Amino acid sequence: MTDSKYFTTTKKGEIFELKSELNSDKKEKKKEAVKKVIASMTVGKDVSALFPDVVNCMQTDNLELKKLVYLYLMNYAKSQPDMAIMAVNTFVKDCEDPNPLIRALAVRTMGCIRVDKITEYLCEPLRKCLKDEDPYVRKTAAICVAKLHDINASMVEDQGFLDQLKELLSDSNPMPLMELNAATMNKLLTALNECTEWGQVFILDALSQFSPKDEREAQSICERITPRLAHANAAVVLSAVKCLMKFMELMVSDSEFVKNLTKKLAPPLVTLLSSEPEVQYVALRNINLIVQKRPELLKHEMKVFFVKYNDPIYVKLEKLDIMIRLASEANIVQVLSELKEYATEVDVDFVRKAVRAIGRCAIKVETSAERCVSTLLDLIQTKVNYVVQEAIVVIKDIFRKYPNKYESIISTLCENLDTLDEPEARASMIWIIGEYAERIDNADELLESFLEGFHDENTQVQLQLLTAIVKLFLKRPTDTQELVQQVLSLATQDSDNPDLRDRGFIYWRLLSTDPGAAKEVVLAEKPLIAEETDLIEPTLLDELICHIASLASVYHKPPSAFVEGRTGLRRALPKSSGGSDNETAGEQQQQQQQQQPTVIPNQDSLIPDLLNMDINAPPVVPAAQPAFSGGTLDLLGGGLDSLLGVGGAEVGGAPAPGIPPVAASSTAGLLGDIFGIASSSAPVYSPPKQVLLPANRGKGMEITGTFTRKAGAVSMDMTIHNKAMQPITGFAIQLNKNSFGITPASPLNVPAPLAPNQSIDVSLALTTSGPVQRMDPLTNLQVAIKNSVDVFYFATVMPMHIFFSEDGAMDKRVFLSTWKDIPSQNEVQFNIENVNLTADGISNKLQSSNIFTIAKRNVEGQDMLYQSIKLTNGIWVLTELKVQPGNTTIVLSLKSRATDVAQGIFEAFDGILHS
Repeated sequence: MTDSKYFTTTKKGEIFELKSELNSDKKEKKKEAVKKVIASMTVGKDVSALFPDVVNCMQTDNLELKKLVYLYLMNYAKSQPDMAIMAVNTFVKDCEDPNPLIRALAVRTMGCIRVDKITEYLCEPLRKCLKDEDPYVRKTAAICVAKLHDINASMVEDQGFLDQLKELLSDSNPMPLMELNAATMNKLLTALNECTEWGQVFILDALSQFSPKDEREAQSICERITPRLAHANAAVVLSAVKCLMKFMELMVSDSEFVKNLTKKLAPPLVTLLSSEPEVQYVALRNINLIVQKRPELLKHEMKVFFVKYNDPIYVKLEKLDIMIRLASEANIVQVLSELKEYATEVDVDFVRKAVRAIGRCAIKVETSAERCVSTLLDLIQTKVNYVVQEAIVVIKDIFRKYPNKYESIISTLCENLDTLDEPEARASMIWIIGEYAERIDNADELLESFLEGFHDENTQVQLQLLTAIVKLFLKRPTDTQELVQQVLSLATQDSDNPDLRDRGFIYWRLLSTDPGAAKEVVLAEKPLIAEETDLIEPTLLDELICHIASLASVYHKPPSAFVEGRTGLRRALPKSSGGSDNETAGEQQQQQQQQQPTVIPNQDSLIPDLLNMDINAPPVVPAAQPAFSGGTLDLLGGGLDSLLGVGGAEVGGAPAPGIPPVAASSTAGLLGDIFGIASSSAPVYSPPKQVLLPANRGKGMEITGTFTRKAGAVSMDMTIHNKAMQPITGFAIQLNKNSFGITPASPLNVPAPLAPNQSIDVSLALTTSGPVQRMDPLTNLQVAIKNSVDVFYFATVMPMHIFFSEDGAMDKRVFLSTWKDIPSQNEVQFNIENVNLTADGISNKLQSSNIFTIAKRNVEGQDMLYQSIKLTNGIWVLTELKVQPGNTTIVLSLKSRATDVAQGIFEAFDGILHS
């Protein structure tokens, strides 16, 4: 029977039975009992009450039983530190056991028990194991020193363990090698031939961090590492490549040596591409970095990157990217022939990438541009919808790279106008029409056809259409006056997109005040686009080269972006000594400026972004705003009355006729006057504080907190309790990307030190101007908080009401038309129970949290409240509350174009009305 039987028990009083079995005289029964304990522990049951009984089972010669007990001990020692001391004597005894496996097991478990109280008792057994006669025990002890150093670095140094580690560098067995310096480098290189493949990987990784004193030493190391390129293990090959790539940076005077080394590097990299697909992908990701640093390395190996029919899609896409990086005048004909063939395959994603790659070739290799355009036209003639759309996108970029050269093909592009249904393709075609409007006779008709469904278009298309029609008007003002008037009206009056409105108002002002200036701005000569090969920023590339053969080279992100505790560990390629002092100083300054990594990861992991942030960085002080003298600057006043016959805004900044006000007064008294509602005197809603970081996870620091919004300012109000035995200093905080762009408006200000058993209230001002990334749930916020002890992470769900903007009062007519415009499937209903308030009381309470009552009416004895909410990200929510006198249940119906916010809105209503 298998061990699964231990996970199926459903007995009651199990702890008592296990206790008696653990104290049984029969060895077999005792072992069975420990297995049951481990099974219970594995599925999450608390069996810490059996700690003394399990520890008593350590006194055994049975290796299997001893492993089980040690496993239990590692899991519960941290929560039972006082009882863990009971096991010290057994550790000491096991470290002197005749069986080397038991000695190694004891020392390994000692390193895994991270309890300060017992570490000092483990020093003597560890010292003996570092000198053990068995190499496996010595290796395990060396690793244990590293773990102990993480717990208590000063004790490791005081006890002399570092010196013992250095002695192990001269060990007869190569495995315990742990540290590298100039004196031991030769020993490492000698041990390289004796190690297993994994030992070689570790040694090569250590060598890659060594800095040779001169070129001669670097060449000597390279010569001794080069044979590893012929190893059968891919990890060893890539680790050797990493070392050679780094040391090649130092060889500026001996170009012949570098040339010969380059020739030796290409074959092993090519050989890796004959492995299974997973290894191929890892090799390709590393090669992608290598060819960006040294493209000459594989310039003659283009054919090996040609896609095979049976390659997985992830391998195909990576090969395609490397092909573009290696494309040159010498091989462009061959590359284009391949890409054209790829564009006829059945995999849609791959075909799109292939078509886009043709455009990238045209931009990168100027002599091939004409051939690339011809190839793209051939693909357009296939009339395959997604091929046509991708071709138009890349042709737009070719026009930007080579102006006034290939415009003869515009008529062919216009023939496919009706087939375009993707935003990027439509936007590209609109750009082409606007840019070359003077050459297209029916440009106004084409653009007007896009204008018919303006509000249904993607924002990217709307912005491009607005600019294109303004360009058309400036080029042909006589017959396009109505068209530009129509698009400006749609952009400024009928749109709630702030980017579109801003651009519309700017064009409006430019055209109404100085058409000549508008022509200079809108039709100005644009800089040519650069080579579009998505090259990694040089400083980051140098760091990634130092991490070849690791996850960093697969992710193309520095380790600090996804590995906990690696924020301060940065590697960089060595700088050659050939540059001037000024150049060196400039490079150092640039490196310091780029010290903070900018690679961003996924929202489903807390660690990547938070570790990507420099918590120790000084706060950024915003620059002082310039003061304008002589009155206010009216950007939106005036109008197109003289030019287009449209009424302008009144002097003094009043909005133009027909344009709904962006903001309404949020004062309760004014709203009461407008809508006939009593002035609000309800206090601002603030949810009760919750435990954000418990003390057991914060190593003694406990944080409770809540979120508030007062007078347009959002804050995170926290109480920090120090339940540890030592004072805490050095507080700092960072927030991960989130759905609403919440980010600190100022540094976390905690008066230090925070003494033991003391607490302090702090308020962190927040702003919604940070980077945005959709979270699940929508208001989830991931936080990293640092102090002198460690960096801690926690997540919390923000209440939705903090995103209710003060300018959320909507005009009655706008409210009515918006409610009708939003589809009925976007309406969501909730019941709010136990509300003992009148309709006016509900209105007052909600208004204090920026939920504005637009209208109130009574239908057959039932009060109906209609309210509007504007979120800080520009989303509008319209609600209807049905309040039946004498009934404590009210019905909330809400409508929004973004129904994802519905649950958060309901929870906000529920919390406010029950506060």
